[in-house]
Amino acid sequence: MAPAPMAPTPPTPPATGPSATSRRSRYPAGALAFPHRGLLGIGELETHEILYLLDEAEQWVALNRRPAKHVDVLAGLTIINAFFENSTRTLLSFEIAGKRLGADVVNMHAAQSSVKKGETLIDTAMTLNAMRADAIVIRHGSSGAVRLIADKVDCPVINAGDGQHEHPTQALLDALALRHALRARGREELNGLLVTICGDVRHSRVARSNILCLQALGAIVRVCAPPSLMPAGIERMGVAPTFDFDAALAGAEVVMMLRLQSERMEGQFVPSEREFRRLYGLTPERLERAAPGVIVMHPGPMNRGVEIDSTVADLAGGPHEARSIITDQVEMGVAIRMACLEVLTRRVRGVPGWGGDNAAQSGARWA
Repeated sequence: MAPAPMAPTPPTPPATGPSATSRRSRYPAGALAFPHRGLLGIGELETHEILYLLDEAEQWVALNRRPAKHVDVLAGLTIINAFFENSTRTLLSFEIAGKRLGADVVNMHAAQSSVKKGETLIDTAMTLNAMRADAIVIRHGSSGAVRLIADKVDCPVINAGDGQHEHPTQALLDALALRHALRARGREELNGLLVTICGDVRHSRVARSNILCLQALGAIVRVCAPPSLMPAGIERMGVAPTFDFDAALAGAEVVMMLRLQSERMEGQFVPSEREFRRLYGLTPERLERAAPGVIVMHPGPMNRGVEIDSTVADLAGGPHEARSIITDQVEMGVAIRMACLEVLTRRVRGVPGWGGDNAAQSGARWA
């Protein structure tokens, strides 16, 4: 008789942060911890649901730092990445996340889809649904398009960015990267953290999701942009808007820069990239106005020499112990997306407490 296959070696638990036992005890049992069928926006989540996804991602951070990075949690499941907009890092991150969990991952690019031939979005949604995917990740250039598709399919849908609406997994990965950076300095929570977000706020779904996420976690958020790139009525989100970058940097503990999204601009929003850099570019000299030990972030891709100088983007210490965690954000992106895929497919996998029957396993609690 052939020997039974060996169980996968569990990854080493995170060196810092709450243990698996304490993580379980702080949340409701089973699906009550995260009762949503999909992930369409941060604005739909309660604070404890955000924290649940962050805590779930910790086990995948540990796994991804091991030489062997593959588990079969989602073996037999099919994940479709339907991207109607060009993407590199988000698409690659979701693809890696799905494959590391053992799923069959299929990428659908807009340029190769029937949408280019005149097929409606609803027809596309119904086609994807007929293929019986177990989860669909969608990026689309129109705000609300992801929800439209989510309402037409039977499986969980994850919003990978829709128009100027939201990009929830980006906000989650940013929060996770920030949490790790703060823990390295002996700080456990984001409560009271002063964060400045600067750049093209008007066209940024990343800004919107981050404002909602950071505030839910207790941070104080300032936003800074040229008047032409500041959304009207943004005060209603509870943030303090300003057009003066130097003032916005004063005392900031975290600075998150946003790129100029010229592909979303219809008309002239700034005189030139050179003028934008002069007034709103993050330079080493300007960074001196921030708090000692300031953390620098950018969702990418960066326009080096426009919204951020290379010397700042690549900081690892330096004056006042300022540090860039931009590459950490990329790393945390895979872990967050693994967590989202694993949590949202628990029902179809029959995980006890998540609405399924005949469970073969009790979730992915490796840590």
